[in-house]
Amino acid sequence: MFLMNSAKDLFPHYDPAAGRPLRVGVLVMDQTNMLALASAVDPMRAANRRAGATLFDWQFLTASGEAAGVTAGFALGGAPLAQAGRLDLLILAGSFRIEAQATPALLSQLRRRARAGTAIIGVDGGSWVLAESGLLDGLAATTHWEDLDRFEARFPRVHTLRDRFHIDGRLITTGGASPCLDLMLHLIERLHGGDLARRVASAFIYEPLLAGDAPQRLVPTAAIARRHPLVARAIALMETRLDNPEPVEDIAAALGISRRQLEQRFQKAIGQSPHGYALGLRLAEARRLATDGDQKVQDIALATGFGSHAAFARAFRARFGTSVRDLRRARNSAEGQRPLAR
Repeated sequence: MFLMNSAKDLFPHYDPAAGRPLRVGVLVMDQTNMLALASAVDPMRAANRRAGATLFDWQFLTASGEAAGVTAGFALGGAPLAQAGRLDLLILAGSFRIEAQATPALLSQLRRRARAGTAIIGVDGGSWVLAESGLLDGLAATTHWEDLDRFEARFPRVHTLRDRFHIDGRLITTGGASPCLDLMLHLIERLHGGDLARRVASAFIYEPLLAGDAPQRLVPTAAIARRHPLVARAIALMETRLDNPEPVEDIAAALGISRRQLEQRFQKAIGQSPHGYALGLRLAEARRLATDGDQKVQDIALATGFGSHAAFARAFRARFGTSVRDLRRARNSAEGQRPLAR
């Protein structure tokens, strides 16, 4: 992770000692995850409150001035991005249906803001929009872990990382809500010191344990890692091979223990066998792909390590009590009645 040496590196027109707040625009896209949005905004509010001064001054924006819907089920209004004044920082928050919203007009606005020296954070799916604009070409970036593989395939000129957040020049990208909160605490520390950042973290009863370059995880394993570190390492190996799962024997060998020892440790830690746990990870990913996208069932099967369409269909129905087709039919009938949420 690249850490700025001073605030000047990231905000060339801002001096924390000058007495004015950091001018922030929060661009909300339609179907933005509410928790990710709150993780970007509420640390600024808490910093102002804990400092007893207006350190951050933010305004909500949308691409066109029309209200944007968030996944909590309400609309959030804002001024059009084109009419916003000078900004030190633009936070671009988006989660679902990103590609349809990455219009030429929005991408042009982002490029113009970047040329003017505005730092830009892509939160969650906001990273995808930054990549579409070309601003990330030749740079390193991350996005929500669910989209990392598609992101890497779609943007070969971007060095895709699995980091929680990443800073490259004045362009910043994050995963979802928790990585965004880590990022905002990092920025508060860099701008106004570690003491304030710690007091802001305490306001949320939150203790950031991971640096920005820590990998995003499909399954939170911090608690498991403290008591069963080998099990946590095995899970990490499983997560990287969903499309081509390793035999349990190979995972055990990589950890320097026998298969029997690994099975015993899994039973003690989580009450499951390694094979059963790995299968659950793959099927959970298959359900996400079936729900969030329109990939062919055969492609979903291959992406989750099933060489046979029939074997995949049996395993999927046994786990979820339905087929991919019926799951999508239910999704489509509900779409428009409530927003999708991660």
